[in-house]
Parts: sequence; C-alpha cells; structure tokens
Amino acid sequence: MGYSSWSSTRVAYASYTDTIATKSTREVFASRGMKDYLDPKGVLLRESRDSEQNPESTPIILGVDVTGSMGIIADRMVRQGLGTLSEGILDRQPVSNPHIMVMGIGDVFCDSAPLQVTQFEPDIRIVEQLSDVYLEGGGGGNAFESYDLPWYFAAQRTSIDSFEKRGKKGYLFTMGDELPPPNGLTREQIKSVFGNDEQRGYDASELLEMAEQKYNVFHIIVEQGNYARRDLTNVKNKWRQLLGGRAILLSNYNYISEVITAVMEVNEGADPEDVVASFQDREVREVVRHALFD
Repeated sequence: MGYSSWSSTRVAYASYTDTIATKSTREVFASRGMKDYLDPKGVLLRESRDSEQNPESTPIILGVDVTGSMGIIADRMVRQGLGTLSEGILDRQPVSNPHIMVMGIGDVFCDSAPLQVTQFEPDIRIVEQLSDVYLEGGGGGNAFESYDLPWYFAAQRTSIDSFEKRGKKGYLFTMGDELPPPNGLTREQIKSVFGNDEQRGYDASELLEMAEQKYNVFHIIVEQGNYARRDLTNVKNKWRQLLGGRAILLSNYNYISEVITAVMEVNEGADPEDVVASFQDREVREVVRHALFD
C-alpha cells in the first residue's frame, strides 16, 4: 500500500477531526467486535511499497494497547495524534515518505481480539482504519499485555521496500502501561491468532530478534496508565532489561506523537539536546527530554 501522501489529505483530516470533536470515544470507535479486514488470521501480507508519490517509503508500525485505561491512546491518535505525527515527520524529516500501520494490542490469554492490524497507509485512510479498531477494553490480571504479537506479525506478515530494496529498517513502536510479556507466545497461541502452524513457540527475546531483522523496535511506557502509576519502577526496569534504551518513558500521552518523532530523529543521528531544544512549547520540551534522557 502507499500510493498517496499525507500532504494531499491535510484538509480532509482537519474536516474529519471537526466532525468527531464532540463525539465520545465509544461513538468514534463504534466497532463492537473485530472487523474481518483487521483480523491477522486473514492477512497474508501487509505491504509498504515505494511509489511515484512515495519514492523512498518508510514503514512505521504503531502498536497501541487497547485494554483497560489504554483506550485513551487510540482516542488521542484518531483525534490529533496521527495528524501531529504525520505533520511532524513531514516538517522535521527524520525519515522519508512515512507509511503508517496501526495495531490494536490486547491480551492473548483472555481477549477475543488480541491483535488487530490495519494496512500501511500514507494518508487519511490510516485514521479511518484506526477508528474501525475494536476497543475491547479487556486485558487480564496478569500484569502484562501481548506486546509481542506485533513483533511476530511484523517479522512474518509484512513486506517493506525500505528494507528489501534499500536495506533500511522501518520503525515499530508498541505502547502501553504494563510489563513486557515474560514467556513469549506458545505454538497454540500463534495458531489461534495468526493461523500459522509453527513447530514450537517463541520466547519474547526470540520474537524481538525476529522483528529487529527489519524494524527498529521501541516500546513507549505510558506513565499515566493505571498499572504504570502503581508500579512504574518495575515496569521501567523490566522493559529496559529487554530493550535497553529503546524502552521510552512517556509522562504525558498528549505528546506521544512528538515523542515518537523525536525518538526517530535521534535514532537517525540527530543530537538529543538539539532535538529537545527544537520544540517551541516548553511542556513539549519537558516531555521529550524525559523520554530521551530518563
């Protein structure tokens, strides 16, 4: 996918956000079950392809926790975040020609829709597809969600020109407030979610390594989430053990798009202090500094 561009749909996005401004989250996210086209079991491949409009495409996967209190992130992304992210990438140019995919992340142990996947899109269609995601609001009492499901999907079910043609990795951000899954995915869980017959399961570090073959993988710890507020030190330590400095702290989810853009800038070689200083708003600078340095 990817035969258009965000710059051509700015007006359409502004009009869309105007129409949903007074709607509740439940009204915006009207799905009461997983839509067939978002079900990973029915997806042979999601593609990010170069085109005349996007000659050097960069795939960016946003894995959003949609359990419990984390529905606030998907809501923010629809109303403003995807626009802010796309505009920020176009203006600041940490990467070229962004193609964005959104994944809704649940709990493979108890949710009916533990993973939902949109297409890669470079324009307002990604907003429309995100609003189709089922905010199940589930999750279990196991202190973690299935943040490793996107790693498996990215490794096994995506084909991206940035890596296949140019050897340049895409970006994969998961985001949520709970611990990383400690045990990975069993053979039975992979079969249930993806329909794949694997010979065995994979632990979390194996799944991460698979995804890292063609993506720069980060996790954003949403400090305002219910679980992180109760046990932030443990959440941070566990994610840092797995990802090191690619486990990013987010103190204010209203600025999640600015943090994602800043992280990509630094990963592409920009000086972190220069990146922080480049944001005009003081509150944004504080949130970005916290994300990059703490």
